[in-house]
Amino acid sequence: MEKTFPNLPVAVRNWIGRQLFEAVPNNIVVIDRDYRVILANSNFKEVFGKAEGKHCYQAYKNRSAICENCMAAQTFEDGKVRINDEAGFDRNGRPAHYVVHIAPVYDETGRVAYVIEMSYDVTENKSLQKEYNILFERVPCYVAVINRNLQIVRANEKLRDTFGETLGEHCYEVYKNRSEQCPDCPALKTFADGKPYQSEQVGIAKNGEITRYVVSTALVSRSGQDFSHVVEMSADVTALHELSAKLLQESNFSKLLIGNTLDAVVAVDASGRVNIFNRAAETLFQVSAKEVIGKSKGRRFVPREFLDLIQNGGNSLKLEESMVKNAAHEEIPIRFSGSVLRDGDKVIGGAGFIQDLRERKAMEQELLENERLAAVGQTVAQLAHGIKNILTGLQGGMYVIKSGLKAGSQPRIDKGWDMLERNVDRITVLVKGFLSFSKGQVPEVAFTNPNAIAKEVFQLYRDTAKQKGITVRFLPGKALASAYMDAEKIHTCLANLVSNAIDACQTTENQDCSVTLDVKEENDTIIYEVADTGCGMEYEIKNKVFTTFFTTKGLGGTGLGLMVTRKIIQEHGGKITVHSNPGKGSVFRIELPRRRLPQPQTGR
Repeated sequence: MEKTFPNLPVAVRNWIGRQLFEAVPNNIVVIDRDYRVILANSNFKEVFGKAEGKHCYQAYKNRSAICENCMAAQTFEDGKVRINDEAGFDRNGRPAHYVVHIAPVYDETGRVAYVIEMSYDVTENKSLQKEYNILFERVPCYVAVINRNLQIVRANEKLRDTFGETLGEHCYEVYKNRSEQCPDCPALKTFADGKPYQSEQVGIAKNGEITRYVVSTALVSRSGQDFSHVVEMSADVTALHELSAKLLQESNFSKLLIGNTLDAVVAVDASGRVNIFNRAAETLFQVSAKEVIGKSKGRRFVPREFLDLIQNGGNSLKLEESMVKNAAHEEIPIRFSGSVLRDGDKVIGGAGFIQDLRERKAMEQELLENERLAAVGQTVAQLAHGIKNILTGLQGGMYVIKSGLKAGSQPRIDKGWDMLERNVDRITVLVKGFLSFSKGQVPEVAFTNPNAIAKEVFQLYRDTAKQKGITVRFLPGKALASAYMDAEKIHTCLANLVSNAIDACQTTENQDCSVTLDVKEENDTIIYEVADTGCGMEYEIKNKVFTTFFTTKGLGGTGLGLMVTRKIIQEHGGKITVHSNPGKGSVFRIELPRRRLPQPQTGR
């Protein structure tokens, strides 16, 4: 020390020789030629534990044999200073990364007797570098580092997977299979002024497919001045473009579908303002879409209940029949179906589909008229047979009178006269009934409660049936709303059915017979049912009850009662059916859909 630093004060030379070994903030060990640690400073012991007497490979790496390519062994041979990155285990068995400097220590003969190893911990740096490499490789976009010659000097995994091996290749060759640089290269712009740039590009993947991506460029500099590289980060937007094209196609398809549908389509936003108004809606309401969209409130075109549903956060509304007004204030019957539109939990509006029922109602009315006329035709076909039977009775009465006159027998004359009167009465009833049936009268409708009509019929027949040992029951519908009906004619229908049911009970041997008049509503349809426990009907009879002069009452009936009943029900837009089991009874069922009931006549 004295020879090396002759001018240094003694105290300084002593500090260098004795205390510097401990004061240096690095790990220091002295190793002999047997690779044993003969001296270790405190820093080394703190990291790797007690080391004196151990082989260096034991102290550093917990090995049982000398390391392959041992740097210390090489320095013992040639005396050269060496630096190397090493990996070992700390005193707690955790991986440790360190940079080691190896220097020779000579003895008096000039032989390398020892080596000094000075190391410092880079474990944290290695961890950060590893994380950086993982991030660089696994980031879900294309990342490339490009030099000023536009050559790729580093590329991540996603870029290599999509475009192939890239190292040393020009970026325009890799991305676009071009032979010259792109005319609007963002990397060159960044090299020129140091600013980041972003642009959308179209490339060709290694499988030949078109790839679209958005590229962002930024300078890479260590000193803050050496702008030798640019990093390009590119996000693949191919799927986004495909989705955008598909959405555009579906949007155009939806516009065509909505625009050309036969039903009117009206959509409103959350505030109730119209944002869709198709051609059918223009025709229905007699107003153009330009006058409506973004300007008008939906209350002009959709039912108030639907707008309330949107405001209250409901789901859907379906009205079999409702009314709207066009620009001329003309009331139009419609069928409405609407759904509330949501974006997640947020209500963004609603869409309504409106079907004009005017043509359908006209067709229904025409169908009802055709059904009535068909029934009249069937009746006429049977009329000759009915009149023939009555004429036969008249002829018989005349014969009895003539024979009584010849014989001078007053009783025989009276009997013949009685036969004539009864058959004249029958033909009178028959003709009047037929005339009533054949008339195309419009029902005189008024707002009537369905229960009230049935209750009147029940009260009319209850006592009479009781005298005959028959129980008549009345089951009114619960909370049944009023409807437009011809109360007198519906009364006639129910009276016919109850009267027939009582007659059926009188012609059976069943005990404790009963007639039940039931009123209810199902699926917006008013239903009357008259059920009896009487004699029932065979299949052939059941098929004749509505279309012929068939009667089970002998001379007491004309066979027109049920035909008149069916005609009245048809005029109300409904239908009547019968289910019967011989010996067990019958059920006559009248169904009157509210949407088909006749409306009051105006202008009368």
